[in-house]
Amino acid sequence: CISQVVKRLHLLMAAPVHVSGSQQDFVPSEKILRAGKIIRNAILSRAPHMIRDRKYHLKTYRQCCVGTELVDWQMQQSSYIHSRIQAVGMWQVLLEEGVLNHVDQELNFQDKYLFYRFLDDEQEDAPLPSEEECKESQEELQDTLLLLSQIGPDAHMRMILRKHPSERTTDDLEIIYEELLHIKALSHLSTTVKRELAGVLIFESHAKAGTVLFNQGEEGTSWYIILKGSVNVVIYGKGVVCTLHEGDDFGKLALVNDAPRAASIVLREDNCHFLRVDKEDFNRILRVSVCSQVCFILCCSRYKVMSGTPEKILEHLLEMMRLDSQFSESGTSPHAASQGSEQEKLDYTLNNKRRVIRLVMQWAAAHGDHLQQEDVAVAFLEVSQHTALFCDFTAVQMLFKVYCCDHTYTTIRVCVAASVKEVIGAVADKLGSAEDLLLVSLSSAGGESGHTYMIIKQLKSPRQTPLPEQEGPTTGSLSSFELMSSKDVAYHMTSYDWELFHCVHELELIYHTFGRQNVKKTTVNLDLFLRRFNEIQFWVITEICLCSQLSKRVQLLKKFIKIAAHCKEYKNLNAFFAVIMGLSNPAVSRLSQTWEKLPSKFKKFYVEFENLMDPSRNHRAYRLTVAKLEPPIIPFMPLLIKDMTFTHEGNKTFIDNLVNFEKARMIANTVKIVRHCRSQPFSNLFWHGSSWCHHVYVCADVSISIASIYMCQV
Repeated sequence: CISQVVKRLHLLMAAPVHVSGSQQDFVPSEKILRAGKIIRNAILSRAPHMIRDRKYHLKTYRQCCVGTELVDWQMQQSSYIHSRIQAVGMWQVLLEEGVLNHVDQELNFQDKYLFYRFLDDEQEDAPLPSEEECKESQEELQDTLLLLSQIGPDAHMRMILRKHPSERTTDDLEIIYEELLHIKALSHLSTTVKRELAGVLIFESHAKAGTVLFNQGEEGTSWYIILKGSVNVVIYGKGVVCTLHEGDDFGKLALVNDAPRAASIVLREDNCHFLRVDKEDFNRILRVSVCSQVCFILCCSRYKVMSGTPEKILEHLLEMMRLDSQFSESGTSPHAASQGSEQEKLDYTLNNKRRVIRLVMQWAAAHGDHLQQEDVAVAFLEVSQHTALFCDFTAVQMLFKVYCCDHTYTTIRVCVAASVKEVIGAVADKLGSAEDLLLVSLSSAGGESGHTYMIIKQLKSPRQTPLPEQEGPTTGSLSSFELMSSKDVAYHMTSYDWELFHCVHELELIYHTFGRQNVKKTTVNLDLFLRRFNEIQFWVITEICLCSQLSKRVQLLKKFIKIAAHCKEYKNLNAFFAVIMGLSNPAVSRLSQTWEKLPSKFKKFYVEFENLMDPSRNHRAYRLTVAKLEPPIIPFMPLLIKDMTFTHEGNKTFIDNLVNFEKARMIANTVKIVRHCRSQPFSNLFWHGSSWCHHVYVCADVSISIASIYMCQV
């Protein structure tokens, strides 16, 4: 039918995918070519029925596989693959490189009843793998799947970008938006603009170096962002004036000024990928100035608060509040209190009061004791004092050691609720001193808090001499450490870390981000948990450096790698990162003879763990790994702190005297990650060993800030 042909031509012309050169001309990389060969041989040795001739609509397709069968087979082969979407991304890697091809040359791999053919099966009489090749494929299959799982998300991202903007789902837009957060050229743009761009970006790729993207003097029609590869900027008479790399952008000036292109852009290498924004979308999103009075944007068919006065934001929260299931689900009345019948007016008033109560209940559940520290909140609540309980609490006394400047100490007995003034008075009576005294606490740089000192007011501080427990060890604990199971050590480390992590209040993250000096609140639990990371890291360094025998150091290195693996198994990513960063420290990494003696199996584990720590693209590898885990999880806390700090410092708290609610939402999203990680309790189901470990403590060296952790047996 002619109309169908015309319609098909329109679709092809409107397609946002631009690929220069045919897929047959593209030469796959050796690494991916090898991966495709390993997987094909593994399929032929384990499930040869998957590759066979198939008939569809009276047509025979030679030596083909089905998309759904490939996904099913891949998910059965490895623990690295957690979802069908992840498996689709891994097959997309092979499809993009031409190692796997759709029979109709489609560019996207789909988890459907579609036919795909390996590159080796394109020839008429494709040879079957030999016995040696089959054995080789069995040995290398897991490493190959690991490689594909690491680069699969990028391929899946490109597959989404190849879709026409109108065909992208909400999940697709969210994935694109997450990717835009990691692109340098867009770092200065607001969240709203990035979400708008996610809906209009077009993927464009070119296979050959030397391809001219546009020439100097041409009309500017698009803005480009380099996703992969590099380009040369060429000006007539001057030649190459600069080179742009991944994350850079070009072509914006001609759109802003409505001027011709000021230079030519030439591909510097093969297989370059770009994100493109056409002129119409650029002008609509990036050139239109937003009125300062606008406080809401339309997002996913509903309005979303961007900024506003505190009163208006509170009013909005109350209006949008859904009543709890114990209340009647009447929803928000569509009219004001002055409209409708008397009964409707009463219902409207009653629901408003219920929403206020519901909001206060949610607030109290989230903030707990912190809410009671606010004068306004206390005035709102009905306060009752239980005199008997208060008296019992104040009657509890404890022994308290207070050190003098010469490290001698005196012991006093004070109430738990005693004030500093009462403590100073008790010490003054005990010492018989009439001079003005101060109560101070000294700590080593980056180490644990030291003793509490009572000093004369005129003095600056006691002598900075290390305490005996801060001197650090002179010999390693290998003799006892090697008797312990790596899994036991990892479990008890995780159990202790979970206690610290579970004590961190969500508000401490907020206080740490906005500055404790500004909010005048404590973050002691968060500080302890952050210090724990340094303790483990320096423990690893200390133990290895104190081991003088080469063979023993190799055994110690293997043990720490196994401990890291078990920490990862227990989803203790904070300790996992600490151990690996300890092994990556120059004091350990320079021990070349030790690393040379390490078995290849452990070297592979270490390389895999280092890849997980790769900081590129905003720690993408780590974030993808965490997204696949179920709670309980102990996250890498320094990265969460970094995310909140960047959000705080990169966005204004007030915009045109309005509260930047979008900034608060982004910070809240990070806090919700912590809440999600703790949404399930840490269970003893992980543990099947004996309870020999009672506590983990640290002995720090003041001068070199290196610590050693010991296990106490009971």
